[in-house]
Order: sequence, then structure tokens, then C-alpha cells
Amino acid sequence: MTRADRRVLVVRGNREFLLEPGATQETDLGVLELPEDIEPGTTVETHLDESFEVRRLRGPDLFDHLERTGAPMMPRDIGLVVGHTGVAAGDRALDAGTGTGVLAAYLGRLGVEVTTYERDPEFAEVARENMETAGVADNVTVETGDIAATIDDLKGPFDLITLDTGDAPEVVAQADDLLASGGFIATYSPFVETARACAEAAREAGLDDVETLETIQREMDFDDRGSRPSTAGVGHTGYLTFARFLPSLE
Repeated sequence: MTRADRRVLVVRGNREFLLEPGATQETDLGVLELPEDIEPGTTVETHLDESFEVRRLRGPDLFDHLERTGAPMMPRDIGLVVGHTGVAAGDRALDAGTGTGVLAAYLGRLGVEVTTYERDPEFAEVARENMETAGVADNVTVETGDIAATIDDLKGPFDLITLDTGDAPEVVAQADDLLASGGFIATYSPFVETARACAEAAREAGLDDVETLETIQREMDFDDRGSRPSTAGVGHTGYLTFARFLPSLE
């Protein structure tokens, strides 16, 4: 395990730093010097005797500490992907539209072997650095390129394919050549037209259990008058389309 893999969160109130063992960090409460053997669940003090809590980096923390190159997939959407597909440690996943890499990092932290494709070379390089930050560089390989253009060279089978690209329907149409028996494909789109095209491509490819979900969440407000959903917004993020490869034995 590298020092990067052992990064920890050092927290006090709204102050939060992601640091490697042995690192030094200047704060308004003094200078923090982390021991090489720092462990989550302990505390560390600045040179002014101000205490900070040491925590393990968890999935939701990635949204605050990965360098963003676009809007990352939200936790509720990632939860739907994991829950609907059952992806687990030891599985192989093919991902496209890496962006910031939050989905790939989540899957890597589950023990999934991920190959993810990002068209923009600069975004791909940032994503590689983010995989180091997330401690999943050994599980996640970030490739620079267009998955649709290289699909014939991909070596399956994959247990899961996840797509967040405008040309996702083209990949869905060939998913049966890439998926393991019983494997899933999940596509994300902010636009319902792309979601519909993915669903239609999945059915034409002979995939099963095709469904499209709008991902939406509303926070609850509780006050002295009563309880009701917040009027601040409906919390819509996009559309997820799922399908499964269940080849016939006939």
C-alpha cells in the first residue's frame, strides 16, 4: 500500500484536509504534522495544541476532494447502479465517459476491476490522479479514447458496462458481444431522448429486463407546523436505463 492509498481526512468543524501520512499542513489553528503511522480514529494536534480528528476517506468524501472536470455522478445515482446490478468485488466493469471519475472510484472501492474510457486527454489525466487520491489506482485503469471507436478491440466479457456518453446507444447495440451471461448495462443521461434511444437499442439487441428510471429525490422539511417535502427543488438529476444479457440456451 502506498502513502497515497493511505490518505486520511483530518477534520475539525468545517476545516477538512485530505493528507498523506507524514504530511505537513498549515491551518489557521496552527501547523499539523502527521506521523507516518497515523491511523483513522485518532486525533492529532497542531503546534498550538489544537486538536483535529483523523478519519478514513469514504465514498461521499470523494465529491469534496476529487478534482472536478465536470458534474460527477451523484450518490443516489451510483446507489441505483450498484443496487440494480449487484456489482461486487471480483467483477469486471467497463465504463465510458469517465469525467471526474467518481463512479469509477466508487466501483474500484467495492473491489471491482474497472476499465474506464475518457475522450478528453486532459480530463483522463485528471481522472488518473483522482484514482490515486481515492486509493483505487490498482483497480481502475483510465484509458484515453472513444469507447465506440475501440469497441471491437475490447476484451470481454464484462459483468457490468456503465455509460455516460452521448453515443451510448451505439455501445448498447453491441453489449451482447461484451457482457458476461447475466451481466448488466447501465446508461446515464441528463436527457430523456438519449435514455429512450438506449432502451430501444437494448431491446433491438435482444437484452432483457430493460427499464428506464428518472432519478429524483426530495429532502424533507420538519418544523413546528408539520412535515412536508422541501420546496427548494425536486432534486432531479437524470435518467438511468438498465438492461441485462440473458442468452437463451436454445
